[in-house]
Amino acid sequence: MPYIDGFVVPVPSDTRDGYAAYAKSWWPKFQSYGALSTMEAWGDDVPDGKLTDFRRAVDAQPGETVVFSWIIWPDKPTRDAAMAAMMNDPDFAESMGAMPFDGKRMIYGGFTPIFSVDSTEGAA
Repeated sequence: MPYIDGFVVPVPSDTRDGYAAYAKSWWPKFQSYGALSTMEAWGDDVPDGKLTDFRRAVDAQPGETVVFSWIIWPDKPTRDAAMAAMMNDPDFAESMGAMPFDGKRMIYGGFTPIFSVDSTEGAA
């Protein structure tokens, strides 16, 4: 069963292209570690909620856009091995200082799918 890493991060709105380039630059590394796909989604309709919302979850400030992204792995063991390898990867350590967002306000987690639909395959 696939495994999903999900991320929500506030990004300075005027750095959209730089953020996209940064995210794209990491795809070959994730893919070499076994990732199947990734998605970076720039916030377009992210309303304020009454109790909580995406903006509050990451303490987004005026001039920042919330980005929602995920990586799909073939399974949790592949993801866990990739995360361990990345912690020992000098490229990863070096890029931490070059992140085009405040990583302290990023929220993330790993998720086991319980239902999915792919219009080409039907329900799983």
